[in-house]
Amino acid sequence: MPLVAIRALILYTVLVLVMRLMGKRQIGQLQPFELVITIVIAELAVIPMSDTGIPLLNGIVGILALMAVQILLSLIDLHNEKARAIICGRPIILIQNGKPVLDAMRKARININDLLEQLRAKEYPNVSDIAYAILETNGSISVIPKADVRPPSAKELGTPVAQPHYPIGLIMDGKVIEKNLQMAGISINVLKQKAEEQQITDLKDVFFAQYTTDGRIDFFLKEDDPAQ
Repeated sequence: MPLVAIRALILYTVLVLVMRLMGKRQIGQLQPFELVITIVIAELAVIPMSDTGIPLLNGIVGILALMAVQILLSLIDLHNEKARAIICGRPIILIQNGKPVLDAMRKARININDLLEQLRAKEYPNVSDIAYAILETNGSISVIPKADVRPPSAKELGTPVAQPHYPIGLIMDGKVIEKNLQMAGISINVLKQKAEEQQITDLKDVFFAQYTTDGRIDFFLKEDDPAQ
């Protein structure tokens, strides 16, 4: 049992490092070749993890080899348009100007019920309201609504708006994060001043403080936790 546990920890560490090197995409965002490699890597890890008769190095070498293949294909995909079309395919237009493209749906093997389900999930119940619905190469469906049904932007309304700031956590569990203060361009004195304006005398009482997209600082006290 201890040997199995050690082998499992070693393979787990290798898998974490490999997945970090391969990128941070979620399962739903993987290209087909990335999904296949991920599944095979998982299988390669399970076999030597459970069977102590198989050398651990066999699994590690196989995992590293597939990682190298994935990185190579990703680089080719990044720099070569023709190779990208072969490896990943091309986006397919399923709806154009409010009308389903039947030939494209047959090619993608998507029936109208599946398409309507995807559109409803994106809050577009009416096909006629859609300018384009596109089946992306990772299997997701992107929707571009017609101009007369989408909400108007502030730019279109002629309303001046300030550009959003990057949201930054300034305090985590009572500890001030100095590097994040510098990133936000806020001094510790300003942080304390903003806290005092909200009747917070000790920053250690703050569970979380965030520099928001509109330039405010929101404070959330430990005592405000509804679970307490």
